[in-house]
Amino acid sequence: MAVRAVRGAVQLERDEAGHMDEQVSELLTAILERNGLVTDDLISVWFTATPDLHSDFPAAAARKLGIVDVPLICAQELDIVGAMPRVVRILAHVESDLAKSEIAHVYLGAAAALRKDIAQ
Repeated sequence: MAVRAVRGAVQLERDEAGHMDEQVSELLTAILERNGLVTDDLISVWFTATPDLHSDFPAAAARKLGIVDVPLICAQELDIVGAMPRVVRILAHVESDLAKSEIAHVYLGAAAALRKDIAQ
């Protein structure tokens, strides 16, 4: 079993806690499902949010999904002029038998434009 990193992102339509919870939950679920993972495969998860998101911690959505014994951390994305607004990004470290080339990075909705080279 190897340690792999899985990336993902989603753009929120609005800065509301319930909407963030829904969108981040959808993103986390998609990352797990597309890579054949379960929560026990998670080692740690980094969440970043653009500076225009203030309503909640993205990691709160993971806790609501039952991810309670995995280290989670939230940070703020750099405030770059022209960057896509209202984006939550995830970097999950996982245990997996998948090769690096087989990892499915998940960019939902408009966030797919962030990494057209790896978005699936």
